Parts: sequence; C-alpha cells; structure tokens
Amino acid sequence: MSVRHSGVGMTSQRTRLRMVERLRTQGIADEVILSVIGSIPRHIFVEEALASRAYEDVSLPINYGQTISSPWTVARMSELLRANEQLGKVLEVGTGCGYQTAVLAHVAEKVYSIERIGPLLTRTRIRLQELQIRNIHLRHADGLHGFVEAAPFDGIIMTAVATHIPSSLLEQLSVGGRMVFPKGTQKQNLCMIERTSAGYSETILEEVNFVPLLSGVVKK
Repeated sequence: MSVRHSGVGMTSQRTRLRMVERLRTQGIADEVILSVIGSIPRHIFVEEALASRAYEDVSLPINYGQTISSPWTVARMSELLRANEQLGKVLEVGTGCGYQTAVLAHVAEKVYSIERIGPLLTRTRIRLQELQIRNIHLRHADGLHGFVEAAPFDGIIMTAVATHIPSSLLEQLSVGGRMVFPKGTQKQNLCMIERTSAGYSETILEEVNFVPLLSGVVKK
C-alpha cells in the first residue's frame, strides 16, 4: 500500500485504530463495520489541506458545497443499514467523496451510487478506482429517481437531508429491506424506514446535521 493510502503521522494506521476505539465507546457495536472503517484510509477522501483532521469525529468540506460525514455518522448509518446481516444490493443516493460508498462496498455484494454533481463524481470515481473497489456502479444523475433498472435493493442510504421520500424511490426497496436517511429541516434526525409485506414502518433516531438534498444535476 502506498504512503498516501497507508498514511503517516496524523493519517497513520495507528490514528485510524484510535478512531475505531472512539467509535466503539460512542456506541457503535457492529464489529464488521468497525473493522471496515479501520481498514479504509479516510484521509484520501478529504482535501489534502484537511488530511490531518480526517480521523477527527467531525464532518469536513469536500468542495461543491458538500461535506464528508463524520466517522460516527458513517458508522451509525452503515450499522443501521446492515443490521448484522450481509447485504446484497445497496443503493446510495449522494456519492459525494465516496467514503460512505467505500464502506458500503465492503459489506454489500453490489453498490449502486448516484451523484448529481458531475465534477465531484469524476474525482470520486478516480479515488475509488485507486482503492481497487470493483463492486460499485456509479451514475451521474438525480438521485431522487433512484436506479430503477437495478431495483429492488436490500438497503437504500441517502447522504443528504430530506423532509420526505418520493414513493418512486421507496418502491425500489425490497420487502424486508431498510432505508436510512437524515430527515428534517431545522432539526434533523436519522430516520430508518423498513419495508414489510404489510407496508412501511418508520423509526426516528439520533439527531444529525446534513446538507440538503437537491434535485437536478450539475454537469460542470
């Protein structure tokens, strides 16, 4: 593994392991998720000037008005989606810098990820290729429409806050599947929707802070 990927000093493997221990004390209990997060070099997903802060429990800017979620948020959303079971197909709405995508790729058979900002997706695609992550399919599109031809999904994760989920996206969740996303306006909370043969149930969880979900695409 290259120095850039393995890290030195504040981006070293030792720093990564300290982050994992902190997540464990913060209540993340899924050891599979903790192991995956400990194996991924988070510092390569942030701007070089911010690399020394990559393993702090904070969200950081990644350009284009977007952020990389804090390690706890990524771990918690992944833990909720996985529910201690191996995932088949997962849909991610909002690829961003690709860190959450990389985590999902280690716990799902296939990840379909949609990003509306073209230049951001171009950079992320290169980064994920460098890490040799093969089981992902990236698309430049409006994530609110989902990925119809690959549906249904065992899990859907949304990395921007919304007040409601379009029925066309919910319908892409398989029976027995889960959707995890931030919900709200001024006050935001993680929300989990589970689909059963009888319909959908919703659970409101911890308070969070995300950028808003926007429609449309940005090409340049």
